[in-house]
Amino acid sequence: MTSPCPHGPHSWPSIRAYDGPHRARVAMPVGGIGTGTVSLGGRGDLRDWEIINRPAKGFTPRPSFLAVRTRDATGSIAVRALEGPLDDHLYEGPLGATAPTHGLPRFREATFHAAYPFGRVDLQDTDIPLHVSLGAWNPLVPGAVEESSLPLVALKVGLTNPGATPVDASVAFVLRNFIGTNGETGTPNRNVNEFRSGTTADGQTLTGVFFRTDGLDSTDECWGTVAISTPMPDVTTRLAWSNAGWGGALLEFWDTFTATGHVTPVDANPSDHAPVATIVVATTVPAGSTITVPLTLSWHFPNRLSWTPDGIAVGLGGGANAFGLPVIGNEYTSRFSDAWDVAMQAAPCLDALENRSLAFVHTVTRSDLPPEVQEAALFNISTLRSQTCFRTPDGNFWGWEGTFDHAGSCYGSCTHVWNYEQTVPFLFGQLARNARRLEFIEGTRDDGHMAFRIALPLDHPAARERNASYPAAADGQMGCILKAYREWQLSGDDVLLHDLWPRVRAALAYAWIPGGWDADRDGVMEGTQHNTMDVEYFGPNLQMGAWYLGALRAASHMARAVGEPDFAAECTRLEEAGRVWMDAHLWNGEYYDHEIRPPATWDTVAPGLRHPSMGARDPNSPEWQLGAGCLVDQLIGQVLAHVNGLGHLLDPGHVRTTLHSIARHNRRSGFHDHFNPMRSYVGGDETALLMASYPRGERPALPFPYYAEVMTGFEYTAAVGMLYEGRADSSLREEGLRVIRDIRARYDGKRRNPFDEAECGHHYARAMLAWGAILALTGFHWSGVTGVFTIGTMDETTETVTWPWSNGDAWGTVHQRRSESGGITVSIAVAHGTLAPSTVRIEGWGSASVTHPGAVRAGTTIHVDIAP
Repeated sequence: MTSPCPHGPHSWPSIRAYDGPHRARVAMPVGGIGTGTVSLGGRGDLRDWEIINRPAKGFTPRPSFLAVRTRDATGSIAVRALEGPLDDHLYEGPLGATAPTHGLPRFREATFHAAYPFGRVDLQDTDIPLHVSLGAWNPLVPGAVEESSLPLVALKVGLTNPGATPVDASVAFVLRNFIGTNGETGTPNRNVNEFRSGTTADGQTLTGVFFRTDGLDSTDECWGTVAISTPMPDVTTRLAWSNAGWGGALLEFWDTFTATGHVTPVDANPSDHAPVATIVVATTVPAGSTITVPLTLSWHFPNRLSWTPDGIAVGLGGGANAFGLPVIGNEYTSRFSDAWDVAMQAAPCLDALENRSLAFVHTVTRSDLPPEVQEAALFNISTLRSQTCFRTPDGNFWGWEGTFDHAGSCYGSCTHVWNYEQTVPFLFGQLARNARRLEFIEGTRDDGHMAFRIALPLDHPAARERNASYPAAADGQMGCILKAYREWQLSGDDVLLHDLWPRVRAALAYAWIPGGWDADRDGVMEGTQHNTMDVEYFGPNLQMGAWYLGALRAASHMARAVGEPDFAAECTRLEEAGRVWMDAHLWNGEYYDHEIRPPATWDTVAPGLRHPSMGARDPNSPEWQLGAGCLVDQLIGQVLAHVNGLGHLLDPGHVRTTLHSIARHNRRSGFHDHFNPMRSYVGGDETALLMASYPRGERPALPFPYYAEVMTGFEYTAAVGMLYEGRADSSLREEGLRVIRDIRARYDGKRRNPFDEAECGHHYARAMLAWGAILALTGFHWSGVTGVFTIGTMDETTETVTWPWSNGDAWGTVHQRRSESGGITVSIAVAHGTLAPSTVRIEGWGSASVTHPGAVRAGTTIHVDIAP
């Protein structure tokens, strides 16, 4: 029997491999956008079952494992769990080894390969006559939100026979019905396993087990269904194990599987409230051939709770839940009736979705981008599919800042955190545009005050009241204006611009209210500025100032587009005045200072600009200030201006010198002697960029809380800025790449999970700025408003270069080749979506009109010759 799968996991691309001790922390989240995930562990185990509406680090149903049995031509039988050796830290516990599958025979060698969303564990053992690979993936097709939001793990077991005779093989998937617990609370009760078989829309016969419960109310957070299924023909299932104690149930299964390569049906035990199901696929692997066994784990848990589950306002330091109706639901469950329906609907599409997902990954892995950039950009997409993100049944897209082990971290799609990431807008523009509508329509008052966190459910009076009164963040608010401009440019959607513009205009003008950020309207923020350091800055500083300059420039373009030239002129006046002042007064020759200006009294600060519990206590001598520090992300506003094609906001020479200063002063190699009073995301012999350094020795007695920390999202800010400026200063390009290499060296699988760049929680949203490294290196910018497709110039010594491009709705590759005439031929291949370029521009080289302008569809390549 040949496999119905077009690809075995052995054929998947791999950016990086992890073996030996570097497997220990690897846990690749597999699941759709907003659906939750199960992670493929470095040794081949399935861990962190985070599918029941909340994080669940460390939760693995017991038992849950895959196993393989082989029988060669001599009749020799071997059986192994589809896992490599146990990691060293799992050997010791109060009852011995702590791994869920510690007592099972396992492969002697394992290597984890990944190019997200594809993960593969290659397993080897001299007693197994096959080369075995266990792969896991979930569809990831930029621009196709629904197809990338499927609640499933698609597993593939690749069986390759290098010998001269056939080998019989059986693959088993064992799973306990764990419905009723989310890994922290609850106990399974009256759970039921059912045999299922059905014919899919394309004629496949799907066989498997359906898991449900009779022991929960249908509104309970843990209520839902799970299914395991396969389209393979030779399948046996068992709905329950025996009730033998002292490990007897596992022993009975193992003996039967070893002897026969199958399982036999058994009646369920009514007293077993969490029965263990087994599905076994049997096949024969011919000599010199590969068979791929596909298995799908799917789920359906509709009852997601609001940001404030169980009456505790997570991320707000406590407080009663006044919303009353905590269930807000999941978008994905509105498309399927249960977990078996997920499997039935997905099965006919998985082959095509695998091809499309591979096509996207190949645009990155087969490009000329450095491997560290490929890795950082692709691996951080996994955050989008973690419990950090979810969608409600109305289609709205929401995000925590990150996740703790069993709860979300810091609710509300926090503007000053989500401002940094560049993955969502360039891969899933639909979600980014939705987020802008939420920020400006739901989170912004008519007077322009924007809550930097949004409470749910939106239609509840208590949520509306909180959204109207929650504090505004200077960086969050200005960044949202830049993002509104970005989404308008990428989409070319004038309706979006006109819908958002009244609140965008008001949000910018809010800076000018009495006691506000720029009350004197001089283009410089001097007021009380709550920001992403979770405190308020007082007085001019570039971190807030550059956000403001970028917002002013973006707003001037939007104002002209909607027919408000006077407002555009005022924005331009303020921007120019602010730029001149900051370059003259904050620039210290190496970087930009923070000029601390305490308010005379709290009465002079406009209401809504101070967080009630996070900032300074004394207005005359405020603590938690930056002061004369060299801040790692002081140029974040400039970085976003480059992303948006808005050019330099400040003196370009000052910008480049600042980036060199950050590399010189903030980089540390070795942290043995480093003091840090807060959280540690780096240590020992590692290399990283500090949040702030004080090379002039003028550190405030109590600087902002995180000054001595290291966090990757902020490091990416510096790195992406260096890569943008690296076009004019090649040494900065190398510095930027070094920063990214240092980050990924720390997330090496040995000390940290390569798919979990943490900050205030796992899978932190800010780190999705990593996609910005691709934008900076390629110089990609797309304007759906003007139809101009822009890329950077390839290196002078290079004859050809190939890069990926993506604008949130369409994607593909762009290839440059030098022509004999001295010009450059640009070939834009559209792999997904439609693109309607009128002009192709190479920054610093030239531009040319497209011969036949208009929309082109996937499968089309546009060729343009550009003279120097």
